[in-house]
Amino acid sequence: MGAQVRFEDRAWQVTGLADGRVHMVAVDGATACVLAVRLAAAPGFAVIGAPAAQPVTPVLWEAVPLAAQERALAWLRHIREVETGLPGGPGSGTPRPQYDPQAFTLAVREAAKAQELTELGWVRVSRATVQRMRLVYGRQGLWGLVDKRHLRGPWPTGRADERVVAAVLEALRRCRGRRKTTTRQVIELTEQIVADTHGPGRVRLPARSSLYRLVKALGDPAEPPGSAARTATAAGRAGGPPAALRPAERVHVATARLPVGAVGEDGAGVKVAVTAALDQASGCVLAAVLHPEQGGPVELSVLLAEMAVPGPLRPGWPALLEQAHAGGPARRLMSLPARVEATAARPAAVPETIVLDHGTAGVTSTFLTVCESLGISLVPAPPRTADARRGALRTLQVLAGLFSRHAVAARPPAAAGENRADETDGAYWSMPQLQDLLDEWITGVWHQRSQEQLQHPLLPRAGLAPKEMWQVLLGAAGRMPLPLAGQTFGELLPARRCALTESGIRLGGRRYDDACLDEHRGRGDRFEVHHHPHDPRQVFVRLPDGQLHAVPWAQGEHAWRPFDELLRRRTGTVLAHRAAGTGAGADVGADGGAQPGGDRTGTAGAGGTAAVESGGCGVYDAEAEAGLW
Repeated sequence: MGAQVRFEDRAWQVTGLADGRVHMVAVDGATACVLAVRLAAAPGFAVIGAPAAQPVTPVLWEAVPLAAQERALAWLRHIREVETGLPGGPGSGTPRPQYDPQAFTLAVREAAKAQELTELGWVRVSRATVQRMRLVYGRQGLWGLVDKRHLRGPWPTGRADERVVAAVLEALRRCRGRRKTTTRQVIELTEQIVADTHGPGRVRLPARSSLYRLVKALGDPAEPPGSAARTATAAGRAGGPPAALRPAERVHVATARLPVGAVGEDGAGVKVAVTAALDQASGCVLAAVLHPEQGGPVELSVLLAEMAVPGPLRPGWPALLEQAHAGGPARRLMSLPARVEATAARPAAVPETIVLDHGTAGVTSTFLTVCESLGISLVPAPPRTADARRGALRTLQVLAGLFSRHAVAARPPAAAGENRADETDGAYWSMPQLQDLLDEWITGVWHQRSQEQLQHPLLPRAGLAPKEMWQVLLGAAGRMPLPLAGQTFGELLPARRCALTESGIRLGGRRYDDACLDEHRGRGDRFEVHHHPHDPRQVFVRLPDGQLHAVPWAQGEHAWRPFDELLRRRTGTVLAHRAAGTGAGADVGADGGAQPGGDRTGTAGAGGTAAVESGGCGVYDAEAEAGLW
């Protein structure tokens, strides 16, 4: 209320917030009423006079050695003390006399800090050094304080074989909580695991001294071998979490299993789970990501990018939505224009507090740094309380059950002669198609569906829909949470170094290419590539100009064509036959040749006989067919 904003190249003053809409008046007296979500996602929108948001720390913070991280965090406290007089920032105590902003200038405080660090043993720290670190912190945040010379430091496991590292981790897991376990017993168990898994003598084990160092590096310092396992024994606290009164005040992150399966990238059926971010106050689903249940949880930085950056602001969003809408069922819940309109109005915001359910995902130092730069608090979900059982997890389980019915009903009817029993584990949709169906269903059904828990105490029989509750709370709070800019979407995604070849960038078995890479080909350089682990349609490459450029999947336009979709389903059927040990549609005779009337799969195309395995299935002879290609 009363804030000055820039919208459509004009300055406006906010005069009211009601029903999810922002009422504004311009200097010349013109008035406007805009949907709050659309206003925040509009090109050129800005809050006049608001301080610039601190840049998001890159995800490559995890690659920084621990010593460099500690030094950067130490510099952070010293710089805060120079600027505000308090190492913990404003409101954390009383400043020391030599750093009182009311008594000394900034230059005097910088000189005092340089003298203090020199007395503490810091080498080559002058007033100019303190000033340089303070300025680079203002431009780049915590990432600017990291000593970049240490980015290529050694790994904690050294050059140890990955199979040995996996065996040490498994041995530590088995020995957790045993009071009489020693490091030597962990090493002996590791040797046994390696022999049982890969065979005796197949994996070369390092020396005992190296194994001792490896166990020490991989073990939990708080739980060395021989210590009791840490368990929660205290009774759960009475009451429950505080009530959320504003949109995006408290966002719960939970994971639930999806009753319907999907076809994986290898053609086999996979069990699917959904990890979602649910707004406690309104019940809106700010983000929902499907992933294989056995593949581990979704990285929280990916979930934050999904919930904090609106779809219209993401690079290439209209084309990606159009491609996804072209695939999937023939009958959609919404037409493409209606879906674009509804997705643009879908709530998106940076949460004030993220509540993590137990076992949802691990909190990394990278995610903590990002949350610090954005002012996000992290709290665990309350254990062993009725509110926790009835909260986000229960809501997500209901959502997963209702969506599974929709996914099954959206399957087209079987054609004449089609055998649905050949499908892989009963799965029909691929993971990208299932994700697209989920996004459409949440936007068009879940957010429009009345829910019993969204009731006002004075209106116990009037259940609102999540979208309606978001609008009600937005007008009552008098302020709207702002989302992040579109460029931040790529910054929050996981990153890795990839080589740029003449054909583009290869990642996860796919090739990504674009014209922006032309001038950098053939140099043998490796670039920083940010990618969505569960969305292969594009990656983001940081070029020498310092910006992330969206690079699409080179074969992405073929993924949604009906003919290629038919090939994918037929390939899955063939792979299912192979796994079952049966022929791929051909009746194999005693001499290994295909009988008349059978499928030609498994026969030699160049006139020769097909090679026959012990199971009786014809195998394609690459040498015999070499002349055909």
